[in-house]
Amino acid sequence: MSAVPVHRPAVPAGEHAQLTATGIRLVRGSRTVLDGLDLTITPTTRLGVVGENGRGKTSLLEVLSGALLPDAGTVRRSGTLAVVDQELPVPPEGTVGDLLDLELTAEHTAVAQVEAAARALAADRPGAPEQYAQALAVAQALDAWDADRRVELALQALHAVSDRSRVLGTLSVGQRYRVRLACLLGTVHDLLLLDEPTNHLDAAGLAHLGAALREFRGGVVLVSHDRRLLGQVVDTVLDLDPSRDGRPRWYGGGVAGWRAGRTAERSRWIHDHREQQAEHARLAGNLQRARSRLVDGWRPDKGTGKHTRATRAPGLVRSVHRRQEDLERHRVDVPEPPLELSVPELPALPGVELVRAEGVAVTGRLLRPVDVVLGSGERLVVAGPNGAGKSTLLQVLAGALAPDAGRRTAAPGARIGHLLQDGVRHGARSAQEVYEQELVRLVLADRLAEHEVAPLESLGLLAARDRGRPVAELSAGQRRRLELAVVLASRPHVLLLDEPTNHLSIALVDELTEALAATAAAVVLTTHDRQLLRDTKGWPRLTL
Repeated sequence: MSAVPVHRPAVPAGEHAQLTATGIRLVRGSRTVLDGLDLTITPTTRLGVVGENGRGKTSLLEVLSGALLPDAGTVRRSGTLAVVDQELPVPPEGTVGDLLDLELTAEHTAVAQVEAAARALAADRPGAPEQYAQALAVAQALDAWDADRRVELALQALHAVSDRSRVLGTLSVGQRYRVRLACLLGTVHDLLLLDEPTNHLDAAGLAHLGAALREFRGGVVLVSHDRRLLGQVVDTVLDLDPSRDGRPRWYGGGVAGWRAGRTAERSRWIHDHREQQAEHARLAGNLQRARSRLVDGWRPDKGTGKHTRATRAPGLVRSVHRRQEDLERHRVDVPEPPLELSVPELPALPGVELVRAEGVAVTGRLLRPVDVVLGSGERLVVAGPNGAGKSTLLQVLAGALAPDAGRRTAAPGARIGHLLQDGVRHGARSAQEVYEQELVRLVLADRLAEHEVAPLESLGLLAARDRGRPVAELSAGQRRRLELAVVLASRPHVLLLDEPTNHLSIALVDELTEALAATAAAVVLTTHDRQLLRDTKGWPRLTL
């Protein structure tokens, strides 16, 4: 009897692992996301990928992992690869145990194959020794017998739920994410691709992630807006942000080298663009003046004859042609610099108690009573581990959730803007349509005056090419920008921000931080972003 062929999981290749991408081109609709990109990932690679939202960071990881086929170019992989996705395709009806089993499929399969091969060997079946040797090699390479213990330790370190019977739909987004991240950190892989892994981690989880990545013996490609994590892990940065020539930029020297190089390039870009626009305007003015003289030249002073007009005309025509040629030769080859956030003026109600929460609690979500009082210009950071009730408290303050205990009140006419941690899906509507419809709704409800309506383009959050795209086609970061635009455009007296930096670029986070420090509105935020926490260290803290 011959041995039954058994599927074997991919085996780690160790120092021989490699991922090579050559000539990658990716087009979404009419927009080229990536073009002519080459990169090689080995077990010694520590690469950070940064850039504005929608520039292709997530798409690049999808191409590298094989989840997305490029329009041109090739990707070759050897060894094992793990991907920590930005968005989690987890069915809410499943359990934690289902997720653990799914993520540990390779390890459990390897152990089962060794056991099956051992039985075949004991039965003296043909080919059994070879089958056993192969199965054992795979299991040892995966360190399969110890995988469950390692994942359990990672679950504990990340403060993740380990009860296998818990239904995923009852967990917060952060809790579900931590379970999956623990699985990937607890299993053996040659290469690790991470897409914004800090979005749903608290301080303890961030510390564990940083330590785990520093100790990881394989190659790392890290997409993140967390400068502290990037500084701990990466030595090379690939910047997909817009550049003068449209090509990605590579920087050595880690985060410090990237920031210094990028800042210098941006400064030169802005300077050259302004000079070019000024020169273009000067040449256009010369042409306009020449045309005006040509018109005036055909109206000589009284008493002059046709010969005077005939003499003057050729010179004026030549002047117009010369100015026209000067303008056409002046190439406008310096593209417009990237968008910059422009927050509309947010109103204040001095001396008014905008929102008050007295002893509020929500069964199973916000366990201990909480008191909050907010006036114009006041600041508050709500801290605490995932699952402590931070998002729930913001929902109560917004008036979107009634507390089971305590009381919440708001001043008449007080506007409250609430940026949710998880945005609302808008389907086939374009970003422009969603924005305009939300503002029309506010105007019709007398919650926003017509003269206060700000055009979407004035906020510097979405490029013109993205404003007309269906929201379903936007990246997570672009959707986050749209949600932020709607909240800011509502001109709130109270700004409630639940993990506002999730999926936002480093540049935009810096700009938003400056805007929050300057606004007259009251601001309450929850965040695990360590840079933002440092930038707001002078704000009062409420720890749940």
